[in-house]
Amino acid sequence: MVVTAPPARRRRRSRPLGGPAQGWGFAAPTALFVVFLFVIPLLLVLQMSASDWPLLGGNRGLNLPENYIDAVDHRLFWDSIRFTLVYTAVTTVLLIGLGLGLALLVQESTRWKGFLRTAFLVPSALGLASASLLFYVLYSPIAGPFADLMDAWGITFLGTPEGALWSTVFLIVWRYAGFYMLLMLVGLQGIPDEVYEAARIDGASRWQTFRDVTVPLLRPTFALTIVMCVTGSLLAFEQFYILTKGGPDNSTVTIVQLIYSVAFQGQNSLGIAGALSVIVLLALIVINILQLRAFRRPDES
Repeated sequence: MVVTAPPARRRRRSRPLGGPAQGWGFAAPTALFVVFLFVIPLLLVLQMSASDWPLLGGNRGLNLPENYIDAVDHRLFWDSIRFTLVYTAVTTVLLIGLGLGLALLVQESTRWKGFLRTAFLVPSALGLASASLLFYVLYSPIAGPFADLMDAWGITFLGTPEGALWSTVFLIVWRYAGFYMLLMLVGLQGIPDEVYEAARIDGASRWQTFRDVTVPLLRPTFALTIVMCVTGSLLAFEQFYILTKGGPDNSTVTIVQLIYSVAFQGQNSLGIAGALSVIVLLALIVINILQLRAFRRPDES
């Protein structure tokens, strides 16, 4: 008697669930978010920048060159750009340097590591507007905790251009130093221990290890943090609007404050404000491209 094996069953090919339709379904919320909150507002700003568009009058027609000419000829245009660049340079240097220093401190510390991380990150949990209101009270010469000291010494935090700048910079450093420390700490933890071990075997000092190992391997982290810091500083608005209102004597007017003033407080012109917004957008694109190219490795095309 010959026993024959049963016929082998054909395996069915597994098909991806849902297919392309499911992929489009997953991508649709993000696509709608980008379209309604970025693409449409951007097109509207471009239309405003090319039109005579008063705040309460609506679109009155095309006047393409005039808005850009009026934007550049505004009496505070170049002063606001100069102040924004100075503020951006100061905050970027302080935040990146302090963030890296705090990250190295937290990484080296063992006993107090958890406490230090929490202490440095607590200010980051506070909103920028709330932090600005808090420091507005602290800097107040009437109701602030330093009012008597300020009166006795004849000093003021927000009464001079230099004082207003550095008082705002102190607020921003206090608020964001922990956040940039966290980004730097992630970059430091991504460096393999074998690299440091090889440097120690070669007899490299602590400074040489930091200069020749840590800093080069942190290039992607530096690129990310500097782009974020520069972009955020160039778009500064809340802190100066709450603390200084652009004063004293329009010495702390940022470019975004100027856009807000032209649109809603001064000329009430959405067209000129749109032209200023387009100029800022183009400047941000150019600056970010230059930053990313500067941090590109030599072997990258």
